[in-house]
Amino acid sequence: MVDENEISSWHRYFAVECNNCAWGLAAQAERSPAEDEEMLLQAYAAAYHWSQVGTSLNRMRAELALAHVHALLGHADLANHYAARVLDFATHQDVEDWDLAFAHAEMAHAAAAAGDAERHAKHYADAQAFGERIRDEEDRRVFFEEFARIPRP
Repeated sequence: MVDENEISSWHRYFAVECNNCAWGLAAQAERSPAEDEEMLLQAYAAAYHWSQVGTSLNRMRAELALAHVHALLGHADLANHYAARVLDFATHQDVEDWDLAFAHAEMAHAAAAAGDAERHAKHYADAQAFGERIRDEEDRRVFFEEFARIPRP
């Protein structure tokens, strides 16, 4: 019989690994169709594993990755679905300052994928403003490095 703590440990391990892989692929300037598929599957795998052992914050961050990946792939409806859920969570829960900046960044990204210029510009500006307020220098650097990949309005 497998120990429940061991199963939880594996879920946590795969959640982190899949999340890191999805974001790593997303950061590539160019991806093959196979890498696009892997990126999407890794993001969903991370979300699944976090659904088994993560906190609501872990699950929200997994949905952030899903919003990002879907926006990159041009899946506007799914990108907007996940980005809206993340933004709702980030504005109503106790989160890190960078979580709120990323939530607006992914709303901007989803709006860009949908061709919604007004919503894109609004959330892009909000993301930039919240990004500038990130207190930790390293967190702010990571945010703006990723934010630079979001299309400008």
